[in-house]
Amino acid sequence: MRLSGGCFCGAVEYAVEDAFVYAAMCHCSGCRRATGSAFKAFAGIQREKLVVTKGNADLMIYGQPDNHDAHCGICGSLLYSLVREAAWVHVTMGTLVDAPSIRPTHHIFVGSKAPWYEITDDLPQYDGFN
Repeated sequence: MRLSGGCFCGAVEYAVEDAFVYAAMCHCSGCRRATGSAFKAFAGIQREKLVVTKGNADLMIYGQPDNHDAHCGICGSLLYSLVREAAWVHVTMGTLVDAPSIRPTHHIFVGSKAPWYEITDDLPQYDGFN
């Protein structure tokens, strides 16, 4: 099954297979700044399983060719992060239009989480990347 996703203004859309391998909530300062939130909920999948279907020219890439964040250049939405030498993408779950079958299973980088945010679920917490 393919899921659809996109940015806030609708300029950029993507399709991704509902075959995510892992999902987590990242509390690192970079993810907090990129999302403007206490954490980034993301799901990881092999790079070739995500395709930008609309607005490729409107993407704003922040970072290096093999490790970057892809935002909508118009509204600023963080859509995904290219990671692990461009072999994987971390799709921001908040930009999915369709519900994925995976759910986040843990929190990462809780050692640098926002001091004003309290994690209230029972999911495992890790100080770094797990």
